[in-house]
This record gives sequence, structure tokens and C-alpha cells, in this order.
Amino acid sequence: MTDLMRIGVVLKDGKGMEGNVCAHFGMCRTFLIIDIEADNQTIQKTTIVPNTVQHGSGGCQVVDAILEHQITHVIAGGMGMSAQQKFMKRGVKIFGFQGIAKDGIDALLTNSLGGIEPCKEHGAVGHECHHEGRFV
Repeated sequence: MTDLMRIGVVLKDGKGMEGNVCAHFGMCRTFLIIDIEADNQTIQKTTIVPNTVQHGSGGCQVVDAILEHQITHVIAGGMGMSAQQKFMKRGVKIFGFQGIAKDGIDALLTNSLGGIEPCKEHGAVGHECHHEGRFV
């Protein structure tokens, strides 16, 4: 049996592999779920799923929503520490990327993506996350 990687990419639009990775995990409009055969790194299936959970409703509910799809990896432009901790508890690997989803997937498959530094100001009144340059 072949192992599958199931990658969740958070998008600010619904354009699938050509879509833009959302700069803030919890503010994404859609999830792109990609099944990739781990051995030969071929894409088996892609699915676009609307994010129906409102950010800021507490408990990182967007994390729970994407975890329903049994992802093993997640790619986002940035995310807060609580979301990262929730993913880590479930064994989901977290990667930071800005740009087109396909390019992020290619970078993941060539081991050239890093993690995400948590947004230290996340949750502060009036704060808007801008995560450029926060990759580790």
C-alpha cells in the first residue's frame, strides 16, 4: 500500500492550484486539499472546500474545520500560536509560504519550505496580521 500525503493549503480565493495562499490561516476563504502519493510525489486528487467557520469565534475553529479532512501537512502564509499548537498536537506538519498554491506544493515536495513564526500580536485589538517575512 502506498502512503499518501494529504496537504491542506489555505487560500484567499477559490482558484485551486492557481489560487493565492492566504496570508493568515484563520482568514482563508477556501481550503485546497491535495492528496499526493508519497513515494513518487504525484498528485492523486485535489479538492476545493469552502471555509464556513468564522475566524475569531474562539478555539481556533478553522483548525478543527480543516482537520476534518485528515490532513498531514498544512501550508499558510501565517498563523497564530494557538492554531500551531493545535496542529502540532495532531501531528500535522506546518509550513509557511506566500504566493501561488502550486508553487507552495512544489516547494514542499522539494523540501524547500520552512515553518511559520507565530504572530506575536495575534488577537490584539485592532491588529491585522501581515505575515510577510515571518517564515523560519
